[in-house]
Amino acid sequence: MTTTTSVLHTSALTSLPLLARGKVRDNYAVGTDRLLMVASDRLSAFDVILGEPIPGKGALLTQMALFWFDKLGNICPNHLTGEAPESVVTAAEIPQVAGRAMLVKRLKPIPVEAVVRGYLAGSGWAEYQQSQSVCGVPLPAGLKNASKLPEPIFTPAAKAEVGEHDENISYEQVVKIVGPELAARIRQLSIEIYETAAAFALTKGIIIADTKFEFGLDENGTLTLMDEVLTPDSSRYWPVEGYEAAFAAGQNPPSYDKQFVRDWLEAVRINGKPWDKTPPSPHLPPGVIAKTAAKYQEAMARLTA
Repeated sequence: MTTTTSVLHTSALTSLPLLARGKVRDNYAVGTDRLLMVASDRLSAFDVILGEPIPGKGALLTQMALFWFDKLGNICPNHLTGEAPESVVTAAEIPQVAGRAMLVKRLKPIPVEAVVRGYLAGSGWAEYQQSQSVCGVPLPAGLKNASKLPEPIFTPAAKAEVGEHDENISYEQVVKIVGPELAARIRQLSIEIYETAAAFALTKGIIIADTKFEFGLDENGTLTLMDEVLTPDSSRYWPVEGYEAAFAAGQNPPSYDKQFVRDWLEAVRINGKPWDKTPPSPHLPPGVIAKTAAKYQEAMARLTA
């Protein structure tokens, strides 16, 4: 695949209509039945888009998503068309697209984030401390931060607008949104995809602690995996070799995802006060940018070794 070394914070294609700009991806209409998804080098944390891009991130996320779509194709259909993204833009726009874009089917999105957790971390750990459950799923007593769960659990979230926080919801709420049959299918597929991916990643020395999937329906009503899949932006990736020591100490394990940036943002002080997690974000120092880029690159290298 062609890759690009240029940094792209925001794409500016004029040959196609811009439909939406997300936290990371810019989506353009290609006719009425396809989308061009361009992965920028933007980074979001706590649902705020940070001012500094991470060089190489968009191309790496795209390559990783394509890697997983290929590996998981026997479990669930996905939104890829198989066509070259460069074929739908002008020659002058190819540098904005090469290596960082996917040409995909236009689907009817399901307004639910399909989150699967194999370990207790992040908002799941915070919720467990309050209620000994996550999204209404009861869990055993005595679990700690980063504990492996007895089995993966489906803990959905309602999709938020850009800049808003996704809200954890119960499975019963998913049933109300999409109906019992589709809700059951989404839960079953999400857990199966997670278990398959997590087992493979473990052979490469990576723990996938949790992840989120997005699904849509095609013109025949077929449930289809869409957006990105199993990237460090949508998953917690932990190296196996750092996990046990961190777990024993009650700390967040070292990670290949943006937890490193989250931890830095939590620690930074602005006029002596913590950042309130609203725009504008603190400026990322060059060292944090470089270390974040290196973490994404190492995750990709280990997965595909």
